[in-house]
Amino acid sequence: MSGVAQPPRWVNRTIGALATIMCVACILWNLETHTRLGFAVLRQQYMALQLGLALVICFLRYGWHGDEKPRVGWLDGAIAATCFVVLMYAAWDFAWLLREQAYRPWQITVIGTVVTIAVMEGIRRRAGWMLFSIVAVFLVYALFADLVPGRLIGRELSPVRLVQYVGFDPSAVFSTPLAVGTIIVLLFVFFGQLLFAAGGGAFFTDLAMAATGRARGGSAKISVVGSALFGSISGSAVSNVVTTGVITIPLMKRGGYSDEDSGAIEAVASTGGQLTPPIMGAAAFLMAEFLEIPYISVAAAALVPAILYYLSVFAQVDLIAGRDGISAPDEERMTVVQVLRDGWHFLFPFGLLLVALFWWRMDPEDSALLASVAIVVVGFLRGYQGNRLTLETLGQVFVKTGTSMVDLILVVASAGFVIGVLNVTGLGFALTLVLVDAVGSNVVLLLLISALICVILGMGMPTSGVYVLLAALVAPSLVEAGIQPIAAHLFILYFGMMSMITPPVALAAFAAATITGAGALRTGLAAMRVGWAAFILPFAFVATPALLMQGSWAEIALTGGLAGIGIIAVTAGVVGYWGRPLNMGLRLLAVALGAFSLPLGFLTLGQTSEIIAACAAIALAIALHFLPGAETARATTASQSD
Repeated sequence: MSGVAQPPRWVNRTIGALATIMCVACILWNLETHTRLGFAVLRQQYMALQLGLALVICFLRYGWHGDEKPRVGWLDGAIAATCFVVLMYAAWDFAWLLREQAYRPWQITVIGTVVTIAVMEGIRRRAGWMLFSIVAVFLVYALFADLVPGRLIGRELSPVRLVQYVGFDPSAVFSTPLAVGTIIVLLFVFFGQLLFAAGGGAFFTDLAMAATGRARGGSAKISVVGSALFGSISGSAVSNVVTTGVITIPLMKRGGYSDEDSGAIEAVASTGGQLTPPIMGAAAFLMAEFLEIPYISVAAAALVPAILYYLSVFAQVDLIAGRDGISAPDEERMTVVQVLRDGWHFLFPFGLLLVALFWWRMDPEDSALLASVAIVVVGFLRGYQGNRLTLETLGQVFVKTGTSMVDLILVVASAGFVIGVLNVTGLGFALTLVLVDAVGSNVVLLLLISALICVILGMGMPTSGVYVLLAALVAPSLVEAGIQPIAAHLFILYFGMMSMITPPVALAAFAAATITGAGALRTGLAAMRVGWAAFILPFAFVATPALLMQGSWAEIALTGGLAGIGIIAVTAGVVGYWGRPLNMGLRLLAVALGAFSLPLGFLTLGQTSEIIAACAAIALAIALHFLPGAETARATTASQSD
């Protein structure tokens, strides 16, 4: 842009080179090149290399306030150089340092100090004050843990011992979160960047438009389907909003949706992408590592809740369209056949990814690498709407992947600080004990308190940081109370994500509001209404494991069907429309029948009452559709849309 100072060429070239090295190192690591060449390389050595490169890029590229800067000051240059030298040394000599760790050599103190200070300043710049403050509280607690009264007392730690532990130990900064981020997630980000560079993002958006654009309220249905497809790959609610929202939000506004509803629908649909298999963003891979289960088990457990989530959003946008007389967009668009004719080749790498993950049972990182190779092949052979892979765009993909990973690497590194503090002070066990004892045997109260904690801690934080923090602080309490581990971790993931659409810090909703021009708070409140099911579903799958694909197929189908009926009934009551406008009495009746149809063990008397309520909801829906006055209402709606 003219008038805006650009960084010196050497800075851009340095950042590009470091970002490319990050990607190449990840690919070589996953190909086990070092083993094939006869070198023994520790995983911590690889992570130290990636963390060092990410820190250098951070301080070269971003200024004090977290925005891109036109030049590199002497202080940031010195910090970047120090991070590079110290972490490259750690990567080179980690094996010796690990052997000598018990003797606490001065080199570990230097490494720990540099890593702790640099990562904390990095997340302050890039992730904001919320995450910085939370991690800082844990670090301060560790220094004074022996002075804390009551059951939260911990072991005494000196400042030197603290930085040695959190900034170097394989159980702290160089632990599971950083490993997952630099080994697995980086490859999936690379896969997504390749897909978008080859035109895959435009293909999936066009496919959503072609499939749903001609239906009632088609503009909003495009947003729901497109954001679900896009979000499952991108793994970021906010980036999903700003990427797909610039297309879908103007479509919804032109179609007749209000500014608040347009922004809310996009925010809720984009947030759900991180909860939707097959990719689910970084959190799913972290969850698999925390639970020590295959990734396919996480994806399978998340499938039915994700379907119900989008069923709720889809039903709501359809009923709003019926209530407000919003018809299909009148503009010409391609058909599904035309879109597939031009972009069918994108189905091959995406299908290969699914087959590798769920049929061949390959590791996620190997599946992503295989699918990336497939995209490179088809992307060079065929283009889509002027987008085609070339050697130049392929080089840009490496740079974009590396630079886009900086924030995530810093976040998971800081999450390692929290895990380290919980381990070294004993706070993790103490927090679990205090929370479980506070609610006694009342699991519902524990879930409510945990949900509130998840939403509060998740405000203003990126997905991976939210999940790792909650997995360390809240999930153990739920598991201790008897909740299945996979249900507990999905519970905290859902409510951590709901902070994206829950004021006062609803990042996804606020991002959508900047596109619609509506008030941020009003958009956030509308997003809570549109996404109401996401606040109920976690309680449902904790109470009913069949929703997590646990049990017989008949039980899973029955439970999923009951939940679907309940969600549609409640949605009709919330919107106030089912073939005709509903008065307050009918709306309350629909909400009540829907609530009792949901498989919530602590609200109903059992599955028999759920089936009875579901049958009553179906009978009410049929009656409302065929009672006198419904046809008049539909005719009025049609005339208004014309």
